[in-house]
Amino acid sequence: MRTFDLSPLYRSTVGFDRLFDLLGEGLDAAPGYPPYNIERTGENDYRITVAVAGFGEGDLTLEAKENTLTIKGEKQQKEEKKENEVLYQGIAARSFERVFQLADHVQVKGAALENGLLHVDLVREIPEAKKPRTIPIGNGAVKAKTIDAKAA
Repeated sequence: MRTFDLSPLYRSTVGFDRLFDLLGEGLDAAPGYPPYNIERTGENDYRITVAVAGFGEGDLTLEAKENTLTIKGEKQQKEEKKENEVLYQGIAARSFERVFQLADHVQVKGAALENGLLHVDLVREIPEAKKPRTIPIGNGAVKAKTIDAKAA
């Protein structure tokens, strides 16, 4: 596995610390459970789909805070009398926590649990002040206005 040293970039840039931290975290090996997909569903719409087989709505927690989306899954322990003995357990029911870093102006629109898949819909809403705008070009005949015409 390769390791990348980002320290030369710190010497020649100012204010990009968060970006370099994200790059460093992205290069680390991410846990493989549970598997997930990230897809673009429109120009400013995204969807994260997480495979959460065996988890119900009460077992899952979603938290959006600043630029981070955290999905936690924890099975509720039930005191039940087991009638059957499990010979092989291939469906994982272990707890997990999956954290996604969101770009600026990306908001969670909603979430739905369907057929063992958790769908989290996201939308990027750029404020009007941040959107590009067209500046009209004048003909250059700008006349200076006289504010006060009194002689000194």
